[in-house]
Amino acid sequence: MNEPPARPLVLLSNDDGHASRGLSALYEALGAHCDVVVVAPEHEQSASSHALSLRKPLRLRRLDEQRFALDGTPADCVYLALHGGTRVLPRRPDLVLSGINLGLNLGQDAFYSGTIAAAREAALRGIPSIASSAHVSLDLARVARASTRIALMLACSAPQERTLLSLNFPKDWSGGVRATRLGTRIYEERVEFRKDPYQHEYLWLGGPGVRHEKNPGTDTDAYDEHVASITPLVLDLTSYEGARLAEAMAREVGEEP
Repeated sequence: MNEPPARPLVLLSNDDGHASRGLSALYEALGAHCDVVVVAPEHEQSASSHALSLRKPLRLRRLDEQRFALDGTPADCVYLALHGGTRVLPRRPDLVLSGINLGLNLGQDAFYSGTIAAAREAALRGIPSIASSAHVSLDLARVARASTRIALMLACSAPQERTLLSLNFPKDWSGGVRATRLGTRIYEERVEFRKDPYQHEYLWLGGPGVRHEKNPGTDTDAYDEHVASITPLVLDLTSYEGARLAEAMAREVGEEP
């Protein structure tokens, strides 16, 4: 008698922490179709980017049979799961999902986002990966269902190259979905110096305001038009357009053998 095909194994993480309602919604949606293991930060790690904790010990806490909390960064969580033998995962996962992040990761947010970094950590090792982010006002069960559909499509497509997708679901989402490229978010950039009650100085980075310039085909345009976006991200940061400049510099600076 033939054995039924194994369900896809999905590793789920985020940067909002293991108790996030976004992660819970995605865990529930994925569980109907996949075997899911969660390794998520013990506490919120927003904007932690791709930091790895190489100079401090980490503690892993088992929440139940399929869920773990780690007192590290999102990238730490995925690194641990992939390289920790069978302590966390029974085998190499078929997919890695990060999210649902409570807030958008558009444009240059991709460089700062812990949500995207968790997915990128797996994509660097050839595992198809998705980062899902949504406006806090949305029905997260609806976002989770859409994210799961995209994940299952990715699992079935068996991509030959390293795949990293960033999903963003905007405020007042119309239900539409669009393939996009990264746009530009224009933040209110400032440093605000203050004094605490003991007259010791402290400071805040950045302001609350953000806007987007019109730029057809971008994730920021899709957001402004209430359409969800799927943005494929590259892992090779080499600028091939800058190759000629680099070659000229190398010839000029290099010493004769």
